[in-house]
Amino acid sequence: MKKVLLIATGGTIASAYTQDGLAPRIAAGELLQYVEGYEAFCQVEVVQPFSLDSTNICPGHWLELAALIEGHYNDYDGFVICHGTDTMAFTAAALSYLVQNSRKPIIVTGAQKPIDLPVTDARTNLLDSLHFAAEDRAHGVNIVFGGSVIAGTRAKKERSKSYAAFSSINYPSVAVIRDGRIVFYIDDKDRVSGPVRFFHELNEKVLLLKLMPGMDGRVLNLLFPYYDGVIIEAFGVGGLPEYGSMPFYPEIRRWSDAGKLVMMATQVTHEGSDMEVYQVGKAIKEEFHLMETFDMTLEATVTKVMWILGQTKEPGEFRRLFYETVNHDILLTEV
Repeated sequence: MKKVLLIATGGTIASAYTQDGLAPRIAAGELLQYVEGYEAFCQVEVVQPFSLDSTNICPGHWLELAALIEGHYNDYDGFVICHGTDTMAFTAAALSYLVQNSRKPIIVTGAQKPIDLPVTDARTNLLDSLHFAAEDRAHGVNIVFGGSVIAGTRAKKERSKSYAAFSSINYPSVAVIRDGRIVFYIDDKDRVSGPVRFFHELNEKVLLLKLMPGMDGRVLNLLFPYYDGVIIEAFGVGGLPEYGSMPFYPEIRRWSDAGKLVMMATQVTHEGSDMEVYQVGKAIKEEFHLMETFDMTLEATVTKVMWILGQTKEPGEFRRLFYETVNHDILLTEV
């Protein structure tokens, strides 16, 4: 029988109503009391490193979770992390880079309603996650939610209240789970090569800047001292405006000359960037040799940049790691 470590971190799944609103209150050991049937396919042990609303989770917690998994990696066949939904996609993406080549499943799950309510998605999500963590063909980091198994680097929360809160962006779901039956769409465990690798450094000094019409390039000047890299969420397939008393071009030059990373993404969720299409994108990409994120999610982009900058700031090595370290996170590659 498979052994699974349940890692409780708080979130809605473990919350209760208080005078000030929902807050994590249900202890880790209590979660399993609400789930029936898992004893037939796995043994579960529970640990609780922290208990937080996921709004309060930051990169230090991602490192803590990766270290916890590393410390127990040889003791269990799979891992299930109960987590709040608001930053779940960031945590799943970060763990995809901090724990690579894992032949054991690392599942991140949660709920839109607390587990102790009469009507809730929590009990199904947790049971599905335990089921998937005990599945022989499961591997790597995935979110299990609403009956879908989504690669950790492809998940995005697109609904704030519905049970089907998460979508797989620009990539198929790995599997679906219905009434305890797992149907795989991507069955690729045999492609995992090399031993599992754990990483212990992230660079938190990464800025995600969303463009809006009329934004002045001086915003980058104000933020320059505080960040080692900026990911610019551009409009459409990607580009930078040329208006304003301080356009973006001089500031991009300043960041690049200082050895700081400038990367282009898109605000559009589906289909990705392609800066070669329009003059506003092609010219600046060629002038500054800017990297773009193509069809990656913003959550994966942010956490991947944090991970790489934690390993190196050398531009050539950064580019290599960004485009060659692929955990289901990028389909379009630079030509």
